[in-house]
Amino acid sequence: MGWHKPDNVAGSSAPAIMVGSFVATGGLLFGYDTGSINGILAMTTFKNDFTTGFRDAEGNPGMYPSQVSLIVAMLSAGTAVGALLAAPVGDKWGRRRSLIGAILIFCVGAIFQVCATNVATLVVGRTLAGVGVGMVSVLVPLYQSEMAPKWIRGTLVCAYQLSITLGLFGASLVNIFTYKMPTAAAYRIPMGLQLTWASVLALGLLVLPETPRYLIKQGLKDAAALSLSRLRRLDITHPALIEELAEIEANHDYEMAMGADSYHSVFFGEPHLGRRIVTGCGLQMLQQLTGVNFIMYYSTTFFNGANVNDPFSISLIMQVINVVSTLPGLFVVESLGRRRLLMSGAVGMAICQLFIASYATANGGNLMVQNQILIGFVAIYVFFFAASWGPVVWVVTSEIYPLKVRAKSMSISTSANWILNFGIAYGTPYLVGTTKGSPGSVDLGSRVFFVWGAFCLVAVAFVYFMVYETSKISLEQIDEMYERVDYAWNSRSFEPSWSFQQMRDFGFSDSGVPPAVPHLELQSSRTSSAGTSHTDTGVSSTTTSTSSQDDKIVASLGHVDLSY
Repeated sequence: MGWHKPDNVAGSSAPAIMVGSFVATGGLLFGYDTGSINGILAMTTFKNDFTTGFRDAEGNPGMYPSQVSLIVAMLSAGTAVGALLAAPVGDKWGRRRSLIGAILIFCVGAIFQVCATNVATLVVGRTLAGVGVGMVSVLVPLYQSEMAPKWIRGTLVCAYQLSITLGLFGASLVNIFTYKMPTAAAYRIPMGLQLTWASVLALGLLVLPETPRYLIKQGLKDAAALSLSRLRRLDITHPALIEELAEIEANHDYEMAMGADSYHSVFFGEPHLGRRIVTGCGLQMLQQLTGVNFIMYYSTTFFNGANVNDPFSISLIMQVINVVSTLPGLFVVESLGRRRLLMSGAVGMAICQLFIASYATANGGNLMVQNQILIGFVAIYVFFFAASWGPVVWVVTSEIYPLKVRAKSMSISTSANWILNFGIAYGTPYLVGTTKGSPGSVDLGSRVFFVWGAFCLVAVAFVYFMVYETSKISLEQIDEMYERVDYAWNSRSFEPSWSFQQMRDFGFSDSGVPPAVPHLELQSSRTSSAGTSHTDTGVSSTTTSTSSQDDKIVASLGHVDLSY
């Protein structure tokens, strides 16, 4: 279902898959941090050590809603800043070295959290950790999309979300083992374990290659060839590698001819970069407005407030469902496509949430049945999110931007995610009432699912009208699609017709429509015939009597698809 390498693709995809899978584990940093604070806030030891005098309705020490909001939400505030920093840093220092720097910033924040003895120090540590997480959230999908073969690109980027879910599950598991400890070890052990994989990831990145697309952007063609050679396991003189590199270079030259790689171009550049940034920001914001981080940040305290027995175990079960449910998305993201997966997931989430909220509103007081409904439908909701909006949003926003502004556009769209994340994390204690007896709380309880369910319905319409289908085509061909396809709902029928090498060599118009030149015969990129060579991105070029020696070698391969 999208994991089978096409038989006629030259080279090996194994190195790129291994590199992409390893880098994807950067999601563990965010997932683990989120999952750990979810349980830590409900620990009796933590409340006893960090309380500043607040007592809940039962007279037990606790935290003011403002303190809970700051502790949780400042991670998201830091991530918004980190996401914006990722673009200039990633473009200046490269995707790989910037990732290493981001992980080091995260480690500093984690150390602050472990050493904290008051709320202020803890908030500083979470803010610093957030800056690192925000940079990672941009750079990991960016790195993956720029080095992955197109036939498995979506699956590899989905692996980033899978790592987030594994981090959430791991944190819940650690919390289960430590929350009953009578000393500060109950919360310091979960905090300290954040440093373990961060160190492994930073060391591993020291030996990984930089992405060939970034190196082409910097004008380092020889270095790009070596990087691509490592990722495709092909000699740098192999025709397939030469063609892929030439197409990346030609695409970048074409993009730069249409405008500078500035922030102005992100919003007003061609082809249709304004539409693309609106799509990316909208998807990232709606991912948060589905309410997922209400569950991920506050499920333990929310279930506790709803009088659910053993909220720690229920939260652990939700994280298991979150991990397992991400796998179907990895299998079908290429075959089913981005649009269908996003729309079906949003419909499923909306049904679950609106049912929970409706039953809670109409329930006559049978708390046991209400809690069974709550737990059961939250579990189904988590399944739909994890299989669709969790991973696929990261896939789409890593694909739709051209190389010249990819880092800048991804940083802006990802920061939109984190800004909404901050708002939800900060406002939930007031909106839902996660602390019994807390002042200033609206205390909507389960009725808050009316809000999340309504936004899921908005998400269905947004995907239908705004999201283009980007599966099975290369990053370079996505530019052609945005030039030639006017409406998102027509994008599934798009067929690439030319390569950017042709654009460069024959001077096609900015509209992307080839001129009527009788002697120039263009071949469809998804068909093959004798005498036609296929480029690295799946776009064919016709050989002529004036072809170079390399072109003749490629032409002699006949049926071999050199696309990635």
